[in-house]
Amino acid sequence: MSFETARPAAAARLTAQEAGQRLEHERNARLTQLKALDAAGSDADAHLGSVQKEAIERVLAEIEAAFGRVHAGTYGTCMSCAKTIPAERLEILPYVRFCVGCQGRAN
Repeated sequence: MSFETARPAAAARLTAQEAGQRLEHERNARLTQLKALDAAGSDADAHLGSVQKEAIERVLAEIEAAFGRVHAGTYGTCMSCAKTIPAERLEILPYVRFCVGCQGRAN
């Protein structure tokens, strides 16, 4: 099933190109954060830096997984209930895997 023709609500969804651009922006922002943490080196609290690094690396993994969903044609579909994730949510968190309801149940 094609990303653009997956559902009647496709007009309200991001195109694959738009999704890719947003994901690329998010990836670049996280990579910049990692470089800044590395540059801070021993000046920063070691434990805090480690925790921040792990969080950024988790988000980078989510971003890479989202690129896979774009290529597979499943980007923008909740991985739990298979409903369309609202475009507004994808604009805020372009790498999100779940709709708000399913995300709440997952936590």
